[in-house]
Amino acid sequence: MAEQRAEPGEILVGVEEEFFLVEHATGELAPRISAVLQPAEAMAGDQAQAELHRAQIELASNPCDTLDALRSDLLGLRQTMVAAATTKRCSVVASGTYPGKMGGAGRLITPDDRYEAMERENQILVREQVICGCHIHVTAPDPTNRIRTMNAIRRWLPTLLALSSNSPFWEEEDTGFASFRTEVWARWPTAGPIGAFSSEDEYDELVRQLIDAGVMLDEAMAYWDVRPSKRFPTLEIRTADVMADVETAVTLAALARALVERCTSSEATEISLRPELLKAATWRAAVSGLEGTLLDPASGRAVPARQAVDELLREVAEPLDARGELEQVSASIDALFEHGTGAARQRVAFERHHRLDEVIESCTLGADGTAPSSALEPAL
Repeated sequence: MAEQRAEPGEILVGVEEEFFLVEHATGELAPRISAVLQPAEAMAGDQAQAELHRAQIELASNPCDTLDALRSDLLGLRQTMVAAATTKRCSVVASGTYPGKMGGAGRLITPDDRYEAMERENQILVREQVICGCHIHVTAPDPTNRIRTMNAIRRWLPTLLALSSNSPFWEEEDTGFASFRTEVWARWPTAGPIGAFSSEDEYDELVRQLIDAGVMLDEAMAYWDVRPSKRFPTLEIRTADVMADVETAVTLAALARALVERCTSSEATEISLRPELLKAATWRAAVSGLEGTLLDPASGRAVPARQAVDELLREVAEPLDARGELEQVSASIDALFEHGTGAARQRVAFERHHRLDEVIESCTLGADGTAPSSALEPAL
């Protein structure tokens, strides 16, 4: 994400999205990041970045104060990326996992000293991290409040994951998960739900211990679902799949910012969460998406997905309403329940003719930065 320049008291939000590069001719993963990055950087500067694998690219929005500004920035970056990829005979696919065969080419690591060191240390774990996520940065400059806020928002992160779920296929197979990306990512010892901390110093000490023990190469490998950013004065929320639909990404960013605002307030209550329930709630969201039930990690109860989302909306209604965003966010969530998450839409695409190339096509960004799955009929 670009450098944060918030005015005192202003809470900005920015989004980082990861995408696959796919061969025009074959529909296979295209390990061409070096070639594609040249025209991408010429058009988008450092908002376009290489990722772990050569068949991936990351786009980072500017920090934005309004949802309209964020939507415009994300669409513009996607359009730029599609234009750059097209010059190198590639398409851009927005899915948390690649639905087809990854093959050897799809597992190639981007030439970079850090990435190559990660592969030497972790071998197949790194080669199989062929996944694309969405990371949301929300301004939270005060270190003390930032950790308190991080502790408080953990309860709601499984619900954000369910809303974003967009990775049901892996190696040409329906995994039965709405977000199989979450399960692949969970192989890291520093991924998934995070515990509570009394201070940022305590968090920093844990990171230092893990680096000294050789568990992490550096602090950037703190892959937990939420973490205090070291580059920006933000909390970084990392639980979501990349979403084919820009509107869903904007909705998640609005919810994340409202959660930070709500949980930073003096009247917000920090709830003690059992780590087993938080982990189980994340797994349940990865399996179900918005279909079936979700697990409330605060109560330990299974609740219908709609109820869990409505509870989240009630939690953040005040800051959303104060910004004039509540009606827009509510309408976007209603559309997700009517038409399905990205995972449900991928399955709709597959059920038409049982062809994975149609699934890939449904997640492929057009010149306008949107994917065909955004306009699919209601989920089956």
